[in-house]
Amino acid sequence: MSGTVHIVHAIDTEGPLYESIEAKFERLTELFGLERIEPSRANLERLGRGEIDLGEKTQRIKEVLKSHKANTLGSWDQIEEMLGRVCSPAFRNQYPDSDGQGWVFNWFCMDHVGYETNPRKRDMGFLNIHDYYAELIRGQPWSRDTLEFHFHPMSTYREAHRCATHYLRSDELYQSLCRRVIERKFFPASYRAGFQAERPDSHWFLEQFIPYDISNMATEDTRDIDNSIDFRNGRSGNWRKAPSDWSVYHPSHDDYQVPGHCRRLIGRALNLRSRIGGMTQVEMDKAFARAEAGQDTVVGLCSHDWRDLGPEVESALEMLKLSKQRHPSVAFKYSGTVEAFRTQLAQDRKAQRPLRLSIRFHPEKPGEDVPFIEIKAEQGEVFGPQPFLAIKTKANRYLHDNLDFAVAPGTWYYAFHGDTLPLSDIAEIGVAANDILGNTRVVSFVPGEAGGC
Repeated sequence: MSGTVHIVHAIDTEGPLYESIEAKFERLTELFGLERIEPSRANLERLGRGEIDLGEKTQRIKEVLKSHKANTLGSWDQIEEMLGRVCSPAFRNQYPDSDGQGWVFNWFCMDHVGYETNPRKRDMGFLNIHDYYAELIRGQPWSRDTLEFHFHPMSTYREAHRCATHYLRSDELYQSLCRRVIERKFFPASYRAGFQAERPDSHWFLEQFIPYDISNMATEDTRDIDNSIDFRNGRSGNWRKAPSDWSVYHPSHDDYQVPGHCRRLIGRALNLRSRIGGMTQVEMDKAFARAEAGQDTVVGLCSHDWRDLGPEVESALEMLKLSKQRHPSVAFKYSGTVEAFRTQLAQDRKAQRPLRLSIRFHPEKPGEDVPFIEIKAEQGEVFGPQPFLAIKTKANRYLHDNLDFAVAPGTWYYAFHGDTLPLSDIAEIGVAANDILGNTRVVSFVPGEAGGC
């Protein structure tokens, strides 16, 4: 009996990206070393036609400068026009899946915050991009689109157009999540890494809180990555050792690329119409053949919202049509990320009861104990060792902290005292957690409100 191919279109959702002629040449210089060519539109067009002889780089630069890859959407007006086309029922339903459903976008939203320079005119501020796409989804409830989480670690010089790899050198990761939990009652169950770059610190952070990660872009042929300065020798998104057979895997504790015994699951997503880690007909056929052999298969497709998504979806549809012709017995489905990852769990995991959390407030007992909250998994199991704790102070600071572990499993405490925070300084506390099924629960406690919730 054949499995199903789940198509997960994962969008690194970052808002507008303005790119001047000078910025385009800066990018080409970093990728290929073009210091001696004067930045100008005429020279850019000549490079795009392959008229400047740069040896073996000539064709590679020409490929990068094809209109779709070279053009970015530099304003919300341009993105809105694009979304009006690709999110329409007519576009989504031009090639329905085996259930008769239309295309699904998974919006992995990030915050641009904490930067000191912003030459690409990024939309700066907490929740700006998240809120834009949340409103888009609310306006299209029939679409089945999902809202997820994306993050760029802070660059050394706090430049908004760059992405480092160290997650814990600054507080932006926790700030973004705390605000999502408290202000939007949202916590992600799935994630995509900025520039597909993970390292031990991000691996271990995700292992605590987020069960599903669709950042793997391993390919059997690594020449495109090995020949790219920004990905060579393990830079940026290094997935050279990871599975490239469309399997979803639990990573090893010490190496996120190697299958092991961690809780979280990592899936594979290849880039649509991109210079590296590109999705091909061979890869789509490989996914359908795997499903035909009886395995439900998650096919991640990666894009950015600052490019026109239309040509990228259409290229994926052409691959799908041909693979379906070659494997007519295989069903395929346009899926949300969580929905697709659930198919990769063992049957006993799929049968678990959904997570349910509670918070109970215990007031101070003078001479006996300080005030504290008790957090309990009333049903199901929390993914990871503890829920995520978000705190908003009366001075509008957003803080993340650890919880204390009870003797009984599935119960945690947080006490208000001099080593944490006094209860009098708390405006709101949010507690968020996922279970292995990707069910998310967010509960809140506001001092003065009876019992919490």
